[in-house]
Amino acid sequence: MVQARRASPFPPGAHRVVLGVLETLAISALLAVALGVPVGATQLRASTKRSTVASNARVITAVGAENEYADVIRQIGGRFVRVTSILNNPNIDPHTFESSPSVASEINSAQLIVQNGLGYDTFMNNLESATSRTGRKVLVVQDLLGLPDDTANPHLWYNPATMPVVALALARDLAGFDPSQAAYFEANLKTFVESMTPWLSAIVAFSARNPGVSVATTEPVADYLLQALGANNRTPFGMQADIMNGVDPSPQDIALEDHLFSKHEVRVFIYNEQVVDSLTASFKSAAVHAGIPIVGVYETMPTPGYDYQSWMLAEVQTIEKAVSGKTSTVNL
Repeated sequence: MVQARRASPFPPGAHRVVLGVLETLAISALLAVALGVPVGATQLRASTKRSTVASNARVITAVGAENEYADVIRQIGGRFVRVTSILNNPNIDPHTFESSPSVASEINSAQLIVQNGLGYDTFMNNLESATSRTGRKVLVVQDLLGLPDDTANPHLWYNPATMPVVALALARDLAGFDPSQAAYFEANLKTFVESMTPWLSAIVAFSARNPGVSVATTEPVADYLLQALGANNRTPFGMQADIMNGVDPSPQDIALEDHLFSKHEVRVFIYNEQVVDSLTASFKSAAVHAGIPIVGVYETMPTPGYDYQSWMLAEVQTIEKAVSGKTSTVNL
């Protein structure tokens, strides 16, 4: 469980990245501004030559701790990866995850692992230590983004700046395992970044139509996305963190949340569908009673029917429908 910490906006330095992404939308600018580095065949090939990890295997075995990261691995690696995910059920609280022999076996066989960090999936560290493998690459998204351990919100995949960074690191490391396919991984990277455009365009359009729209939440699951949308999250971060961590919020925070609904001070209620208890259910009932539309968000990617990009786009579209048409979308 992640400890409650002082609220912060985007991770340090990332707000500038996100602004660049939202202002440009073009792949060249996304790669140059969001990633902060040029990407080209020469760069990936040079990275490959420097790599000390090599493999003659045609298929690279990979694991994503969360299925959204596994999906990006699959998109970059294509036919040259076999990917599994550990947290992949949108109907289960990820904080209650318990490992099993089959999970340990997947970790043991993995050549490449992607995990979130920030205390969100610490079970991965224990499994990796127990099943050490020579030459294994472990990408921790927290480290890729340069985030300190006290970053308040661990739900990094809702930040528009996150996955391009992850995708770039994947293209480099996959090329390190199979140098002969460097151009293939690079092409998939380019396709992936380009495919972010509909989501980023929807963010820009929403923020232009609904500047500073007031919302309420149960947890900080989608907070990075809400910040990118320019929304004003009226729920105190302390209460979001308490619910996230299984701590009883203060009576004052509970009363404030109820007030937001009863006085119609918010336009939409963002509700974590994977972590539900009597308190969050009472907030949901209060929102329904007040006629406040509800949008469900998830900590793992709903399947089937979605990839990472279409999932994030769907979340923006459901928030748009809630604000503009007072339409609830509890389940994607």
